[in-house]
Amino acid sequence: MATTLKNLSLSNLTAHDLFKSLHIALVVADWNPEITHAMRDAAIEFLKEQGVPDTQIHLHAVPGTFELPLGAQWMAAQQHTDAVIAIGCVIQGQTRHFDFICSACADGITQVGLKYNKPVIFGVLTTNTLAQAQDRSGGEHGNKGIEAAETALKMCLLKNSIV
Repeated sequence: MATTLKNLSLSNLTAHDLFKSLHIALVVADWNPEITHAMRDAAIEFLKEQGVPDTQIHLHAVPGTFELPLGAQWMAAQQHTDAVIAIGCVIQGQTRHFDFICSACADGITQVGLKYNKPVIFGVLTTNTLAQAQDRSGGEHGNKGIEAAETALKMCLLKNSIV
């Protein structure tokens, strides 16, 4: 595995004046809450550290990862929303249910971003085991919530530079 023993959540992003004006929506799956809530909390902390005001971080929960695309679409449809971060976790089980949920979620989130011409970030863990999810939500591989938040800010910077 390419990420073995690497903490990929170390960021070199520095606060930018643009971040003070951004409205960032987080849509978080309540399924596997010990994982998704750790990612949510890390993403919010990172956004605040980068200068996004607390009052401009909009948090919404959905029941599970399958519901993330619709929740993200509702948030992307809001005129004030600059970016959406979708946070979820699907852990491989004994059936193909995992494949259907992961595929539908990834496709749906992609379509929302394209439809609304806004960054809609795929902050969804798709792991084989609970231990792998824990490693990526604050464990030895960092916290993918931070990486999703960083990606949202970088995409906002990119959009701002070309619009």
